Amino acid sequence: MEAWYMNETDEDQRLPHHCEPEQYVSLEKLAEIGVLYWHLDDVDNYETNEQLQQIRKDRGYTYNDIITCAPDKLPNYHDKLKSFFEEHIHTDEEIRLVLDGSGYFDVRDEDDRWIRIWVKKGDLIVLPAGIYHRFTMDTANYTKAMRLFVGEPVWTPYNRPQDDNPIRQGYVDNFLKKGDSTNAVEAH
Repeated sequence: MEAWYMNETDEDQRLPHHCEPEQYVSLEKLAEIGVLYWHLDDVDNYETNEQLQQIRKDRGYTYNDIITCAPDKLPNYHDKLKSFFEEHIHTDEEIRLVLDGSGYFDVRDEDDRWIRIWVKKGDLIVLPAGIYHRFTMDTANYTKAMRLFVGEPVWTPYNRPQDDNPIRQGYVDNFLKKGDSTNAVEAH
């Protein structure tokens, strides 16, 4: 996994969009805004992966499914990719384990700047409820991922602006209030 601040150009969304000079973002910085990350080995055997099973148990992830994003695998691929790239929040965590391929999650920091997170095979990312984010493919145009949920899957995007949404307000209170570093969350 790599993360960096994005430039704001109109180039193809599937390109890296590095600033000049490049500005990489640490795992600690991601944790400060509520983004959790693990790298799991042997995701080809995810059904028996002990690290994944422990994370699921610890975090209460009881449901999963598999999604393959590729032009020949996902019906209405271009329309779906366009909707994934709309800036939005969810009322629950967004949890993805990349089983194959790669793609980008973009998240907003406390100053409303985009951070691009490049996830690849074995990367497990958790975006907190209420964080403004979006997803896009990289130039490989292929991602196979496990989607994890607490209970029945709810994947309703609420497009920006959502500043009056109680879930967004809770996120801001927990992670974006300046000067309070006690809210950082760190993956093990």
